[in-house]
Amino acid sequence: MSVQTFTTATSVDDAVAAVAAGARPVAGGTDLVVGARSGKSTMPESVVAIHRVAELHGVESLADGGLRLGALASHAEIAASDDVRSRFTALSDASAIVGSHATRAQGTVGGNLMNASPAMETGGPLVCLGATVTLRSPSGTRSVAVEDLWTGPGKTSAAADELLVGVEIPAPPAGTGSAYLRLEYRRQMEIAVVGASAAVTVADGLVTDARVAMTALSATIRRIPEAEAALIGSDGGSAAIESAGAAVAAASTPISDVRGSADYRRAMAAVIARRAIDQALSRARGENA
Repeated sequence: MSVQTFTTATSVDDAVAAVAAGARPVAGGTDLVVGARSGKSTMPESVVAIHRVAELHGVESLADGGLRLGALASHAEIAASDDVRSRFTALSDASAIVGSHATRAQGTVGGNLMNASPAMETGGPLVCLGATVTLRSPSGTRSVAVEDLWTGPGKTSAAADELLVGVEIPAPPAGTGSAYLRLEYRRQMEIAVVGASAAVTVADGLVTDARVAMTALSATIRRIPEAEAALIGSDGGSAAIESAGAAVAAASTPISDVRGSADYRRAMAAVIARRAIDQALSRARGENA
């Protein structure tokens, strides 16, 4: 299939109307073009370019301490944000290693989320940071927790006439640190063999809250409640971190493919999770990690 209809939207309303009429929204196009060239997907019959919609751009620090990412915020823009680096550090970790320099310059957070790859970099950090996405359709607007957006590889809970217009992240509590780490074979154009995100809050020497999410180990990125329970109420020491890592491995349901066997991924899940948690704890304590 080849593109038969191509339009350019200049407002959110224009973009939503085109999507409702069956057009595929495109901005950076990094996933769409690669998928078509590799034969993994076909080009849509109708496309609407949304890169000129000003409302969809930007990384904005909010008055309540939260953060808003326009759907078209690029990975490079997110990684360069001082606020993201200082307070939403796991997201900075992830955005800084997406694809190549060219991919980070063109690829957008909205496209990344709607592509719904279980190996995406930014998904785990956004889950652990409690992010929500805003979806707009001709009938209105609704918010969905990021972890509820994905229903399977390449599949989301968004309706066919909905456009993702932004991502909102609440202000992290005082004493919170976060981190994202992945197992990789090379430094550029790589996706995670295993990825781990952690966000922890420390008060009076104890972990008062913890979120741990794993990438590339299930059909969707998901939190591991058993790992979180191992950390909450603990001093964040080696025993708690070891227990959390073991819980991650036990909860993993990886597949075997050319990049790694299921057993290898499961074993590495515990290692990468421990390292991400340890780094998040160091940042929560104000250490330079």
